[in-house]
Amino acid sequence: MVFTEQGVAMLASVLRSSRAVVVSVALVRAFVQLRELLTTHRELAVKLGELERKLAGHDHAIRNLFETIRQLLEQPDHPTKEMGFHTLLKKPKR
Repeated sequence: MVFTEQGVAMLASVLRSSRAVVVSVALVRAFVQLRELLTTHRELAVKLGELERKLAGHDHAIRNLFETIRQLLEQPDHPTKEMGFHTLLKKPKR
């Protein structure tokens, strides 16, 4: 037999034996725990989905960050010019 939570509650109101009352109370408590468990899992599933969506964007950003760092660590192919004011002085002839 399969009962719904409402069916168990209705059965408890009809049956009057002490054993029937104990069993129906236990069944109602089981339904309550099941409902709480499903609610908790649903909330966790939603939070997990949000976390996955948030981290999916981070993967791309982290890859870009490492690529930029690698580019900065590479030595330039062309010689760098010195910065600042420099004059070309001709050496005097002797």
